[in-house]
Amino acid sequence: MFASTFGVVAHFARGTPARTNTPIRLLSCQDSSMNYRSAWVALMLLFAVPALEAAAENAEPTEAERADQSRHLSKTYGEKLKSALVRAIKAGGPETAIAVCNVSAPAIAKRDTASSGWSLSRTALKLRNPKNAPDAWERSVLLKFQDQIDQGADIATLEHYETTTKDGERVFRYMKAIPTQGPCLTCHGSNVSPSVKAKIAEFYPEDQATGFALGDLRGAFTITQPVP
Repeated sequence: MFASTFGVVAHFARGTPARTNTPIRLLSCQDSSMNYRSAWVALMLLFAVPALEAAAENAEPTEAERADQSRHLSKTYGEKLKSALVRAIKAGGPETAIAVCNVSAPAIAKRDTASSGWSLSRTALKLRNPKNAPDAWERSVLLKFQDQIDQGADIATLEHYETTTKDGERVFRYMKAIPTQGPCLTCHGSNVSPSVKAKIAEFYPEDQATGFALGDLRGAFTITQPVP
């Protein structure tokens, strides 16, 4: 094959003798091989980077990422529900808010999870709506929250999540404690007005959710995400 460096290049012009010039560098086999290799690496990177980015985008979220998603969802859901109840109270008093809560709470949850395949609701140990009764897993978490509160834990910080099974399917489950706040006492406290009691009985004849004090565990947001 070619040498890496050629010697003097003969130059003929009108029969003049060759003049010695600076040696001309030509590509050797080794140079060609290195260039081909570099080009091949560059080409592979050109296709690999988008593929890696796509794989990262399509990767299943970690448990911590699912918890962050659930934390955000429960927060926005609570804020939307609170806003709906405040508007109802301003419009027609707490009696109106009871009716709105009966309809709006599940509707908001359905809208917020329509595109994700998740389930979102509220549950409690002392129920107002029997449709929100906790399953065994949720009940155990609620009891754990109550035990932590009894030991002095800040209810605002209480949450629990894990990857487990439900109805034979692998799922991620998250719960966030709901504290009893001032406005909640109008319908959930110990001094509920007769008109409010009557409206509660109309919508929830088996209601158990009164007698709460400020800071009590009212219940929890509960979220289930399917895990492939």
